[in-house]
Parts: sequence; C-alpha cells; structure tokens
Amino acid sequence: MNNTDNRLLSGKTGRSLLQFALPFMLASFLQSVYGAVDLFVVGRYTDSAAVSAVSIGSQLMMLFTGLVQGISMGGTVLIGQRIGENNKSGTARAVGNLCALFLILALGLTPVMLMSNHLLVSLMQTPVEAVALAREYLLICSIGFPFIMGYNAISGIYRGMGDSRTPVWFIAIASIVNVVLDFILVGGFDMGAGGAAIATVAAQGISFVCGLLHMRRKGFTFPISGKDFKPVRTEVITILQVGFPLALQDVLVHISFLAIAAIINTLGLVASAAVGVAEKFMGFAFIPAGAFSSAVATMVAQNVGAGQRKRAWNAMWYGVGYSLICGVFICLICQICPDALIGIFSRDADVIAAGAQYIRTYSIDCVLVSFVFCMNAYFNGNGQSLVCFLHSMAATFLVRIPVTWIMGQVTEGSLLPMGLAAPAASVMSVVVCVVYLLWMRRKDSDRSVGL
Repeated sequence: MNNTDNRLLSGKTGRSLLQFALPFMLASFLQSVYGAVDLFVVGRYTDSAAVSAVSIGSQLMMLFTGLVQGISMGGTVLIGQRIGENNKSGTARAVGNLCALFLILALGLTPVMLMSNHLLVSLMQTPVEAVALAREYLLICSIGFPFIMGYNAISGIYRGMGDSRTPVWFIAIASIVNVVLDFILVGGFDMGAGGAAIATVAAQGISFVCGLLHMRRKGFTFPISGKDFKPVRTEVITILQVGFPLALQDVLVHISFLAIAAIINTLGLVASAAVGVAEKFMGFAFIPAGAFSSAVATMVAQNVGAGQRKRAWNAMWYGVGYSLICGVFICLICQICPDALIGIFSRDADVIAAGAQYIRTYSIDCVLVSFVFCMNAYFNGNGQSLVCFLHSMAATFLVRIPVTWIMGQVTEGSLLPMGLAAPAASVMSVVVCVVYLLWMRRKDSDRSVGL
C-alpha cells in the first residue's frame, strides 16, 4: 500500500491539498449517487409514496452511518498523526485497533437496527401511504449495515495514510452495481422501494469485499501482525476521544434532521417527498465542502504530528477558499433554476414546485458551510473534536429545529422560509468557530501558527 510520499507534509500547501481532496470529492460524489440513484429510479417508475419511503428510509440509515463515519474519522486522525511522527509500530496498532473497534460496533449495532425498524418509521411521522414501504426499505438496508461499517473502516485507514485515491475505486465499482440493479429490480421487476434497498445492500457488500481484497493483496509499508488487531485500551480511547464526539455529533445532527423531517411530514405527502428530493440534491451540493474538510483533517493531523503547525493552519484556509468557490457557484445555480434541479428526481409537478421553494433558501448554506466544515476539520486534526460537537449541537437544537418548527407554524405550509433554518444554524456555528480559532491563536502564539 502506497504511503503518502510526504506530499501532505511538503510542497505547496494549496496544491497538495487540492490533489488530495479531489479523490475525496469523487468518492463522496459516488457515495451520494447511491441514494440519489435509488430516488431517481423509484421516482421514475413508481409513485410519490415510494419516493417518500426511500427518502425516509435513507434518512434513518444516515443516523447510523453518521456514527460509523465519526468513529472512522477518529481512526483517520490517529493514523495520520502516527504517520506524521514516522511511528510505524504506532501506525500498525492504530490500524488494528480501528478494525477491532468496528467489528465490535457491527456486532452491536446491527441487531439494534433490525429491532427498532417499526419504532423508527413511526417516530418519523411517516405518511400512512408510505409506512409499509419505508419499513421494508429500512429492514433490508439494516441487514447490509456491516458492509457500510467495513467500507468506512478501510477508507479511514487508507485516508489516514494519505491515500485518498484507492477508496474511490471501491465505491465506483459499487455505484455501477447499484445503478444496474436499481434499473433491473425497480424498473424491470417493479420491486419498488424493496428493490432499491436490495440494490443498495448488494453494492455495499461488493464495495467492502473489494476493499478487503485490495488491502490483503497490497499489504502495508510497515510491519503489522495479529497482535496489532487485539484491542488496546489506550489506542481505543485515543480513537474515541476524537471519533466519539464526531460520531455523537453526526448522530444528534441526523436526529435533528429526522425531527425536521417529521415536522415537514405532518404537512403531507407532497411536502415529505419534496423535502426528501431536495435533501438528496443538497447531499450533492455539500460534496465539495465535505471533501475539502476531510482532506484538511488528514493534512492537519499529519502536519501536527510532524510539528508543522504553520502548514496545518494554511491547509485550513486553503480548504475554506476552495470550498467557498464551489459553494457560491452551487448557490447561484439553485437560485437560477431550482425547478430543473428538483425535476431530476421527480416528475410530480407539486413535488417539484415545493422542492424548488425549499432548495432556494436552503442552498445559502452551501456558502456558510465552506467555513464551518474546514474549521471543524482543523479542530479535528488537532484532536479537539469536542468544540465541533458543542457548537453543532447548539446550532442544531437551539436554532435549526426551532426555526423549522416556527416557520412551519406561521407560513401556512410554504417550504421557502423553512429552508432558512439550515443557514441560520450555520451562522451561529461560524461565529463560535471564529471565536475559538482566535482563542487558539493566542494560546499557540509561542508555536508560530503562521498568523
């Protein structure tokens, strides 16, 4: 397995970050294609009830996937810091303990997901027409959850070592499988939401197997043995110190999304389907900021481990700049032709009209998260994920959910003002992040952070 070749630790910061982030962006795009293709095909061959079911089911799956991705980032940061320190034995232990931790989580979480199927769908205030379909989709996807965990563990290992390209191949193969099976099962065999779920699980399984086979074939550039996969308390705690606040943050943020979806679901099937479609598109819209954020976190972790704090600081601001260029462009497109964007996923005129309202104001958040994501990545790379957790929770539960509820009460069902909840929450996060960065500047003034 190729190491970083020190490209994250040397050379021009902006170029190194961009080269490392582009594969992240492609991988994120392909991952988003998973759910988007499900929704696209279901929207083309079935009705709004199935669209609502797939949307709600995939939102519920993201609740658990967010937990996995948070823990994975903890492993990525630890591996990155060990690489920066040139600590080969420490890197081996970090890799082995991340794998062991994910195995334990897979054995514990999968049964919970299977047993909570009916409860979760009920809590979502799912429109009655979509209840049975949502339960079917969620049940099938829950069976494939261990594959999601396995893929994220493997990706976390590669990315922590500075290899953002290899995971792209795994997800690319899986995306092709998912697209083909969606058209066969949903379009050809008329299996609806259940067919989309089967396609997703099959694709996830193939992605995981490809990752395992590649890792076994290529090996590592450092010695690793069976004892490295035995859980070590200090290693697991170190992973969780970074990963658990991020995991809890993702889980609670997704719970907030589910709460918002439940509020919107009370407005009826059209609103439920419209917001579900809009959220799918916004998943694509946030890809650039998310990709640069992931790249910044790894680059910061490695440079902090190597004692290059100035380079770590510069990486964050390059990430903000790159993300901002993309965010402004996406926001402008959403203002100019929102109907066309929503129309990609639905043929229902009412759903398109409602979704266009929601996305026009929601897309303002693409500009704001350019700052929030990359600042969070800087904190995470420094092992300070708690601040990310705290401001995200405050923004979500003190701003986003209340604003959504209030707008739902006073706007007579229009989704236009409800889309303002997300950017309002991000404004609060930006303020907190800037204040904390200024505090870090004063604290680290004796260690030259390039200011």
